Amino acid sequence: MSEPRDPLRDDVLAELGEERLGELASAAGTDPAGARALVGDSVAALSDGLRRAAAEPESAGEVRAAVDEAAEAGPPLRGVAAFGGFAAGGLLAGVLAKAARPAARAVAKRTGLPPATADRAVDLLLPVVLAVLTKRAAAKGKGGGLGDLLDGDGGKK
Repeated sequence: MSEPRDPLRDDVLAELGEERLGELASAAGTDPAGARALVGDSVAALSDGLRRAAAEPESAGEVRAAVDEAAEAGPPLRGVAAFGGFAAGGLLAGVLAKAARPAARAVAKRTGLPPATADRAVDLLLPVVLAVLTKRAAAKGKGGGLGDLLDGDGGKK
């Protein structure tokens, strides 16, 4: 049985690349297939966290501003996800960082990984997810919402 299509997970895996997927597998004490599953679980948990933040009155404005800022900033430079991209990610980086710990807890619970391992895995994926979302925001332009970034095809036709 094949895995359901998940454009965000697929884009994160593509941005991550095989070498960095191997690094993630090593950090998590698993094989590449396990690392792919971990990416899927982590992306799903981060997406859920972002959706919850967008639905909460006290954080919805921050999420909306982060998406708009990412759309206006344009796509990140190639390789930014690998080197310093998270620190330069603006509001979207901050919103993702707030979703990281709850996402890691959800990943640990779902996978049975030790919480410290799940934390490390999510931390390794944050700059990659940020790069993918920023590219999607730039492709869609201002006016797109968080759902467009999480559910969309990254502007591909």
